[in-house]
Amino acid sequence: MDSPEQPQIYLITPPEIDPQQFPDQLARVLDEAEIACIRLALSSADEDHVARSADALREVAHARDVALVISDHVLLAQRLGLDGVHLSDAARSVRAARKELGADAIVGSFCGVSRHDGMSAGEAGADYVSFGPLGATALGDGAFAEPDLFQWWSEMIEVPVVAEGRLTEDLVRQLASQTDFFGIGQEIWEGEDPLANLQQLVAAMG
Repeated sequence: MDSPEQPQIYLITPPEIDPQQFPDQLARVLDEAEIACIRLALSSADEDHVARSADALREVAHARDVALVISDHVLLAQRLGLDGVHLSDAARSVRAARKELGADAIVGSFCGVSRHDGMSAGEAGADYVSFGPLGATALGDGAFAEPDLFQWWSEMIEVPVVAEGRLTEDLVRQLASQTDFFGIGQEIWEGEDPLANLQQLVAAMG
């Protein structure tokens, strides 16, 4: 993914989806909002369910010229004709994924709140690095990415950066000049109208 002039939306699926119903919901969002990329981020370890979901979402995304990547499943990304993979282990798998998927695939790396991991992922060939969550949480060790991490990254590093996790309108407003992409997922899917929720966050970009 290329670094844009202003932040673009990197849409993240819910951890559980119905492959029969969710594609229609996704299509509605894609038809009304400008989306740079979609991440299939399922919690399921059922290979058949993940593959069926990926097939259904790929049809919706590719019909609209939107890239679709999958969390961590490098071999499935290759087998199912997806556009790449989003790795959740910081820089550790970037080189192996790049070797497996080739130069044209999207390889992204989630690096939590660590500048060091982000730089290592970039040096290993990641197309983008993501940091988060953005807000305080009781999950994990409670660490969250401070705004100054994005300011420092945008000034010092050329690799595109994604801000994701616990985004609010205030955080979107604050980070709009310091990030290339906003990774938006549960912030919109948990509500009754995902498109309206997304449009509210997009409006906060200014």
